[in-house]
Amino acid sequence: MINNNSVTRCLGVLAGFLLAASANANLIVNGGFEDNSVSAGNWAYFSSANVNGWDGDNIEIWNQHAGILAAEGKQYVELNAHPFDGSLFSIHQDFATVIGQTYDVSFLYRARIDANEQFNFSAGSLAALLDDHVVGSWSQYTGSFVANSLLSTITFTTANTSTAGNFLDNVVVVADLDPDQQADLPESNPLAMLLIGLAGLIFIRRSKAQV
Repeated sequence: MINNNSVTRCLGVLAGFLLAASANANLIVNGGFEDNSVSAGNWAYFSSANVNGWDGDNIEIWNQHAGILAAEGKQYVELNAHPFDGSLFSIHQDFATVIGQTYDVSFLYRARIDANEQFNFSAGSLAALLDDHVVGSWSQYTGSFVANSLLSTITFTTANTSTAGNFLDNVVVVADLDPDQQADLPESNPLAMLLIGLAGLIFIRRSKAQV
C-alpha cells in the first residue's frame, strides 16, 4: 500500500528540484551554439534563421577546428566581418524579462589570431567594447543589469573588418534573485506547481484503482 506521507514528501522534494532549476535557468536559447551539427575538426556557416535562438547576420560555427577547443561543450562561434565586402557582422537574441529585476550576464570569448581583435557587446543597459582577449585562452565577461522592459536583447557585433574574428561561447543570462525572492518562488512558479499537480493527479488515480 502506498503511504500518503511518503508521497507527500516525494512531491515536496520534486518541487524543490524544479524550483531550484527554474530559478537558475539560462534565459538564452542555444547559448553554447551546440544545436547545429558541425563535424569535429571543421567549421560551417549558417543563416541566422537556421541557428536556434539567434538572429542577425550569418553565423560561423566551429567544432574544435584548427585544434581550438570550445570553452563549453564542443562548438562555439567566430564573430567576424563579411568575407566579400568587409561589412561588420552582428548577432542578437531577445529574451523575456521582468521590469525592475536584476539579471546576471556572462559569456566566454577568445581572440583567434591577434590581441587586437575586438567586438561590441550589449545586454539591456549593459554595453562594452571587448578588446582585452588573447590568443590561446578563453576570457570570461560578467556583468549585470536591471530590466526596464518586458523584452531585453543581447547583441554581439564585431568591431574589425577582418575575416579572422572573435570566438564566443557559453552565453548565459540568469535572474539574480535575492533571498526574499527565493522565498516567494513556491507561490510564484507556475511550471513547478503544474508538474506537482500532475504528479498528485497520477497518485490519486492510482490510489483509487487500488481500492
